[in-house]
Amino acid sequence: MIIIDDTLISDEIYTEYFVCDLPVCHGGCCVHGDAGAPLEKEENLILDRIYEKVIPYMRPEGIKEVVKSGRYVEDIDGESTTPLVNGKECAYVFFDEDNIAKCAIEKAWEEKKVDFKKPVSCHLYPIRITKYSNYEAVNYHRWPICECARKNGTKLKVRIYEFLKESLIRKYGQDWYTQLDEYVKFTLGGKK
Repeated sequence: MIIIDDTLISDEIYTEYFVCDLPVCHGGCCVHGDAGAPLEKEENLILDRIYEKVIPYMRPEGIKEVVKSGRYVEDIDGESTTPLVNGKECAYVFFDEDNIAKCAIEKAWEEKKVDFKKPVSCHLYPIRITKYSNYEAVNYHRWPICECARKNGTKLKVRIYEFLKESLIRKYGQDWYTQLDEYVKFTLGGKK
């Protein structure tokens, strides 16, 4: 593990390969699991602000769940997450013409209806952040449904931190990412 600022970063973030392969997995990370996407506190307020503009991109089942449960819910640990439809897919999921799960929030952002791309936890996946009193642990969440992404990343020689460059910069800033990138290049000596 390495430390940058107040983050403890798992070695897997820069030793493992990963590139999403949506035609194979169909966005399974938005559909499977035992809880919705983790939300930062300020993201709850953002969802309150943008929700009406996201509704046109949502499925009726998702809208119904949000009406019933709220725009965000508490998980068993007392943390905010997106609500789930029937304990399965995220309420903000829609399925495209190829039956690939996509994010209604991100679709509204792509069409410039909102100024928020999607929850940072979704943008960072397969990285999961655990917050402690003095630091955040940055870990790789290994999930069988992402086996195709590991194969794709290995084939393309793209490490997790490279695949998630945009989202890591969004979360921690350019300087943090540059430090990580320089450390990796020094440690691995340019090995792919």
